[in-house]
Amino acid sequence: MVQAYILIQTEVGKAASVAKAIQEIKGVTSAEDVTGPYDVIVRAEARNVDELGKLVVARVQSVDGITRTLTCPVVHL
Repeated sequence: MVQAYILIQTEVGKAASVAKAIQEIKGVTSAEDVTGPYDVIVRAEARNVDELGKLVVARVQSVDGITRTLTCPVVHL
């Protein structure tokens, strides 16, 4: 299982609606609107890196109001 944080920038005023829409996506374990340089932080999981990439590109990035994403895979050192 691969887990990642997805840091999202949204259009002005869209953070809450983006977080709500993303929370409904299968593979997303949490989605919260936050303050700072990013507007929404998502925790997601997938079977492998390829599935994680598909989740981000095909599902998350297609949500209306998103302008940029940064995916940060979790590592266990």
